Amino acid sequence: MVRNRTNSYRNALSLMAAALFGFSSLPLSADQVAPQHALAMHGEPAYQADFPHFDYVNPDAPKGGTLRRGIVSNGFDSFNPFVIGTIAAVGINTYLYDTLMVQSADEAFSEYGLIAESVETPDDRSYVVFNLREEARFHDGAPITAEDVKFTFELLTTQGHPFFRSYYADVKAVTIEGSHRIRFDFGDSENRELPLILGQIPVLPKHYWDDHEFGKNGLTPPVGSGPYRIGNFDAGRSITYSRVDDYWAQELPVRRGFFNFDHIRFDYYTDDTVALEAFKAGNYDFRLESSAKNWATAYTGDKFDQGLIRTEGLEHHRPVGLQGFVYNTRRPQFADPRVREALAYAFDFDWANTNLFYGQYTRTDSFFENSELASRGLPTPEELEILEPFRDQLAASVFTEPYNPPSTTGDNSLRGNLRIAMLKLKEAGYEIRDRKMVNVESGEPLTFEILLFQKTFERVVLPFKANLEKLGIDVAVRMVDTTQYIQRVRSFDYDMITQVLGQSDSPGNEQREYWSSETADMVGSRNYMGINDPVVDELVDQVIQAPDRESLIHRVRALDRVLLHGFYVIPQWHLAMDRIAYWSQLNRPETIPKNGIDLDNWWIEQ
Repeated sequence: MVRNRTNSYRNALSLMAAALFGFSSLPLSADQVAPQHALAMHGEPAYQADFPHFDYVNPDAPKGGTLRRGIVSNGFDSFNPFVIGTIAAVGINTYLYDTLMVQSADEAFSEYGLIAESVETPDDRSYVVFNLREEARFHDGAPITAEDVKFTFELLTTQGHPFFRSYYADVKAVTIEGSHRIRFDFGDSENRELPLILGQIPVLPKHYWDDHEFGKNGLTPPVGSGPYRIGNFDAGRSITYSRVDDYWAQELPVRRGFFNFDHIRFDYYTDDTVALEAFKAGNYDFRLESSAKNWATAYTGDKFDQGLIRTEGLEHHRPVGLQGFVYNTRRPQFADPRVREALAYAFDFDWANTNLFYGQYTRTDSFFENSELASRGLPTPEELEILEPFRDQLAASVFTEPYNPPSTTGDNSLRGNLRIAMLKLKEAGYEIRDRKMVNVESGEPLTFEILLFQKTFERVVLPFKANLEKLGIDVAVRMVDTTQYIQRVRSFDYDMITQVLGQSDSPGNEQREYWSSETADMVGSRNYMGINDPVVDELVDQVIQAPDRESLIHRVRALDRVLLHGFYVIPQWHLAMDRIAYWSQLNRPETIPKNGIDLDNWWIEQ
């Protein structure tokens, strides 16, 4: 009890120093921590305490108008994105709720205060304190307090999506030290990312949820704190967000130049072809194009020639992660990595890129593609030092062979690749009987289903299916609607899916959600493959505990290498460019950060 009073006294002195002289002007004793305006994962934040705005915005952007967006989905049934079992309307997280801190788009991983005016954390990052702005308000005028922050944390980790329990697993205590001051203490783990990921918490109003059942509010608009509130909506078909005129944070540096539209409307389309035609007819204003065929052939005509609709291909430098065919290793036919490796030889990316994608894509060969985190060639000495303790538990190829997905360029051919696949399947205990690939011991044929929800992806899957049939493998392609697809993926009810495994430039706690044993059977987790490997678990922990950027790079590369040689996916392709089309009344800042465009800093030219 005496220790707590002493700490409170020291914290009070620290806050007084911050108010009078700036965040770190006075010398501090060894056990004191100065309040800071920002935190970087490694090193120092790029923007100083007095920065006026981020470099990639127009601080003088005019306010006004309506931005109309189109989204291809089967609709929504909830305004709560924090629970499992519902499909939340798009935009809730971005527009309705503010977070403690805001990440900048031109750094690897740095956050700046939003609800939190300052943050305190020691060198070992064993705890973090957030000092909240007294002017922070919910939309109903109630102040945002430390009690709301603690309430939100406890609510999300007990009643929210299972992701939150995993993401914040190392938080051991939450203490309110004042009406606008809250402290999070961590366990024994060296989890340097925790102060930053706690800064990402969207703060919910305790006074509202005390009177409402969390997860069952359906389409009752909740009270938020962000730049927009929910306006008109047509259940499952459209939703409009209306800008809050007296938004409490609109003049803060982290918000200046953002959220310039009076209204943002999302219209839902069940078919992408219909959505594209609706865009060209002027029914919505902006489109991020995901189809190479559309980009090459569909953006033509008078409206483009006259400049009414503009198209741009804008390069970005963010990690693209990995898109691929994902095996569900919970299924017996995919339990053997030799089988998984063999089937990859039936996917002919080079043919697809030439005949379907107009040569626009590059083959992906890393889970951390388009970044310095991707493993390349043979292990470096630094990677070997990390991997050596696990040599007896890893495939020899991790140490002796660079990972290269099968190709049909140069001297390689599809016929040759299928011959290799046949040999590898034989090594895994399969043979051809009556033109079918069967397990020698059980006599069971090797068959599986590919689950899809996008009709346009059939043109990629069907040639893959045809190649597998040449190996005697029967493949069913199952098309379901978006809602059913989401529910089946959440419950791991599939053999194979196409999935994008997105990554940031600073991997950390979220890696547990993708790869760790504790999430392999957690309904709703992003461990789509069902990876359950103690070596991967240890490598994930090392990534989370990386003390600096250099060690993070080596540890992520080692993890990447082990995952690739586990053959949990068949990598597809990537594009280090945003293909965008928009109606000419929209305008954007000249500077584009490394993470690419952000429509929330665009505006309408009146």
